[in-house]
This record gives sequence, structure tokens and C-alpha cells, in this order.
Amino acid sequence: MKSDWILDVLADLKTFAHANGLPALAEQLDDTAIVAMSEIAAMKDTQHGQRHDGEAAVGIYIGGAGAS
Repeated sequence: MKSDWILDVLADLKTFAHANGLPALAEQLDDTAIVAMSEIAAMKDTQHGQRHDGEAAVGIYIGGAGAS
């Protein structure tokens, strides 16, 4: 997918941070990459008919609070 390029950019930034004595930034970039992967996966799920929470993006949802 065309959004995956951001993961390469974050990896390059992490490499730069390590090489230049910026360990806190490198660690933060790891966390940022996890967020990016999660959001990219959610976008892919949505494009394939799934919402982020796993429910179908189309159709009828019967349930929720108070449902038995």
C-alpha cells in the first residue's frame, strides 16, 4: 500500500537518532512506528470492509449495551 513508505522514513529517522546519540528519540520513533503500523492496518481493514474494532463496516449491528 502507498502508506507503507512512512515506516521506511521512521526507520531512517531511528537510525539517524541512534547514530547521533539521541536514544530517547530513537525509542520514541519505535513507539511512533507501532502507531503507524496500527493505523495503516486499520485503513487496510476499512478498505476491505472491516472497521477497526473488527465489526463489519456494512450491514446491521444488533447488540450493544442492554442487549441480551
